[in-house]
Amino acid sequence: MQVKKAGILMLLLAVLSLSAIGCTNSSGSEARTSDDGRIKVTFWHAMSGNAGELIAKMADDYNASQDKYFVDAIFQGSYEESLTKLKAVGGTSEAPTLMQVQEIGTKYMVNSGYIQPVQDLIDQDKFDLSQWEENILSYYQIDGKLYSLPFNTSNAILIYNKDKFKAAGLDPESPPKTFGEVRDMARKLTDNGKNEKGFALLVYGWFIEQLLANQGADFVDNGNGRDSLATKSLLNSPESLGIFQWLDEMNKDGTLGNYGRQWDDIRAAFSAGKVAMYMDSTAGIAGVMQASPFEVGTGFLPTPDGKEANGVIVGGASLWLMNSVAEEEKEAAWDFMKYVTTPAVQAEWAAGTGYFPITKAAHEEPILKEKYGQAPQFLTTVKQLQNTKTGSATRGALISVFPETRNEVATAIEKLYQGDAPQKVVDELTAKIDKLIEEDNKVNAPK
Repeated sequence: MQVKKAGILMLLLAVLSLSAIGCTNSSGSEARTSDDGRIKVTFWHAMSGNAGELIAKMADDYNASQDKYFVDAIFQGSYEESLTKLKAVGGTSEAPTLMQVQEIGTKYMVNSGYIQPVQDLIDQDKFDLSQWEENILSYYQIDGKLYSLPFNTSNAILIYNKDKFKAAGLDPESPPKTFGEVRDMARKLTDNGKNEKGFALLVYGWFIEQLLANQGADFVDNGNGRDSLATKSLLNSPESLGIFQWLDEMNKDGTLGNYGRQWDDIRAAFSAGKVAMYMDSTAGIAGVMQASPFEVGTGFLPTPDGKEANGVIVGGASLWLMNSVAEEEKEAAWDFMKYVTTPAVQAEWAAGTGYFPITKAAHEEPILKEKYGQAPQFLTTVKQLQNTKTGSATRGALISVFPETRNEVATAIEKLYQGDAPQKVVDELTAKIDKLIEEDNKVNAPK
């Protein structure tokens, strides 16, 4: 009799325990709520300045549009700083619901164990992905699965001073399309007596990646790390060597400006008339146009002479859903993500920041059409991305040591500018990146 009573008591306790769980998920996390009782999405982002203000407005507008969910958008510092914070709480109930991560953090996030692929919610909701730009989605898709939601998307572009083109007898409506044309125009645009250079490239590895992709060349082996785990760099390829040889020629010509590693420095040099052409992120166009007391032109990235442009890799960042939060928070986050990708919201975001809209229909929204009318320079970015040929090169490389790799590429550019021979620079760079990949694979490769 006592055994039977004990069994009944245990059953009652189990039922009470289950009913007390309430809105928790399988990991035991309870959904966080706002002050007014709505399910709260904690959204960590890395956008400051104007972009940060627009994110705050995006969250406020969403919160005002419905009464079930509440998005708390919290600035967490730079991409690097915010990722460091995530590492301290990832996989726990203290993690954010949504996290903005730079594109080169993709491989790390996939392997982290912190995330739930966005594809899971897309499948559950039977959401139609055809309304989004394929060339943007492809970067964040691995084996056909979308792991994160593209959010702020940029690509590389050529920016030039139309007034200087006119003064040098060049057609201001015809930017250079090839390495040779850049070199030849740079000679006409350079005035070393005034310390004015024809061309400049930021000391930043991203641009080498872009110039490789535009030739259809992969950055690492095994389909840029997408067919299987990358094991070595491909920076000793003829395409890579050609880029460094091109830069070396202009450096020796005295037509190449070196403005270091900081975006602000090269942009300031351009706006001050110290350099006539340079490569920038599409997200920088609006600010440069506003700061420059002359007409600014934009063009596609150049290719080696005689080679057709293959296209560009998307930059920027995407939104990642954490797997350690309550199911209700995940549902709320997905609702917010769908809101973020609506044409009207995407158009306002693109018009206000210069980032590329992920949603195709955003280009037809009045605010963005007006922006294109006022600044047709933005249309160059649209055409360049839409003309991009999807493949392993333009989908970008997947490696966990991308931040370290980009730093090594930047150091290699500096060595070239200091006089090292292109072949020596490429050989040393390849060996260093191979070592980074090898060491990372020993620790982090799937077993």
